[in-house]
Amino acid sequence: MEQQFVVFQVAGEQYGVTIEQVESIVKMQPITVVPQAPAFVEGITNLRGMVLPVLSLRRRFGLPSVEADRETRIVVVMHGAHPIGIIVDSVLEVLRLPEETIEPPPPMVTSERTRFITGIAKVGERLILLLDLARVLSIEEEAQLTTLREAVGA
Repeated sequence: MEQQFVVFQVAGEQYGVTIEQVESIVKMQPITVVPQAPAFVEGITNLRGMVLPVLSLRRRFGLPSVEADRETRIVVVMHGAHPIGIIVDSVLEVLRLPEETIEPPPPMVTSERTRFITGIAKVGERLILLLDLARVLSIEEEAQLTTLREAVGA
């Protein structure tokens, strides 16, 4: 059996999420910074008339920020009942992966902080970390995001 993944890049590494998690992929657009927002929150944006919280996957992963360029994208995913945008460096492809190319993450790289890594796909010489974006945030961060949503009416 095969699964389809949206493959994107952050800081030179490739990540994939199941296509079912992705609502849409949009070009980078203006983001309004929200004072006192959690560090991983880039801000909010107006997406087709909806106020959307936007997170930086680089910040969430503890990586240095970079200036957005023409390849930067916002991947819109459902987080619980609410959509959120996740900034990635670029979206590479939609890829069909047979189950046998996917392995569970090694025990030594799994922890509560990396619980969002669901597997590792081997595609030729490439390794693609498979993520569950609904689990990227810790319980505390989810609470912070809920507070932000309520504050901005998102």
